[in-house]
Formats: sequence, C-alpha cells, structure tokens
Amino acid sequence: MSRVDFGAKPMMYPMPVLIVATYDEHDVPNAMNAAWGIITDMNEISISMGEHKTTENLAKTGAFTVSMGTEDTVLACDYVGVESGKKVPDKFAKAGFHATPSTHVHAPLIDELPMALECKVKSFENGILVGEIVNVTADEKVLTDGKIDPAKLKPITYDPVNNTYVGLGTVVGHAFSDGLKLK
Repeated sequence: MSRVDFGAKPMMYPMPVLIVATYDEHDVPNAMNAAWGIITDMNEISISMGEHKTTENLAKTGAFTVSMGTEDTVLACDYVGVESGKKVPDKFAKAGFHATPSTHVHAPLIDELPMALECKVKSFENGILVGEIVNVTADEKVLTDGKIDPAKLKPITYDPVNNTYVGLGTVVGHAFSDGLKLK
C-alpha cells in the first residue's frame, strides 16, 4: 500500500452541513452554515465557529437550532455560509428560508430544512459552541415507520478537500450487529 501525506489539515469524512439558526434581540431570524460539528455526548453537540452575527445572537438568547443541510437546499445552505448577517440583515429571507418558533428553545426552526436539533447554549469559549440538545424535531415527510429516514431527509456532507457538497450513499451495513459475526 502506498500512502500520500497531506500534512495537518481539517480533513475528515463525512462532515455534516449544519445550519445554525438564532434570533436576534428583535426576534429576527438568522442562520449560518457550520460544517465543523459533532455530537459529543448523548444530549450534546459541539460546533467550531468563530465570531459571527449568529454567535452574538446566541449569547443574547442562550439558544439555537441546528438543522441538517439537504440536497434540495444546497443553494440556500451555501448562501448562509458565504454571506454575513452583519452585512445583510435579511440574509435568512434572502436565502428563501421561513422561520417557525421552536416550542422548546428561543430559536427559529427553518421550515425548508426538515430535521433540527433544538439546543440551549452550555458554553461558547475559544470559538467552540457547546449546546445541550433538548429536543430533536423532524417533519413527518422524512419519516418511515416513525423514524427519520436518511433516504427521505437527503442530508449533505461537506467535502473539505474538493470544496463540494456530497449526498449520502446507500446502506452498507448494520451498526451494533454486523460486527457480532466476528465474536
């Protein structure tokens, strides 16, 4: 086997496309694209993000939602990542997003993104946002037998090497099951 070294770079697969949504002090919704995030505990998410309009908002409200970017919303999801809410106050609307208030936290759910984590801010230090997941919500249209169906959700991942968004593929195995054959 021949390997190629790339040096210390932020390269990992898959990287979810996370759309973080907040309200400002006037309850105007804002959203940003953040690809560097991961579940860090049973009810916790951690996201690496610098200073943004979104981080100013969550410091005031103590809440945010995290939606999964989808194949059907690539244009809008990329737009909220390349445009600043500090420069374009109606960025959320310009992306074509519509907000419904979360019933669990003081943050908007994005109607066009069918799955979201509703979170309370645990901490935001050194550019790392840690949120307590208080609820997961999903539109019925992405459910099969009462469970979120990735084939219907169509989440996208960010490819940091080629700067592209990639859809998920087919099921290739069963977690907590297939490996038992080697026991």
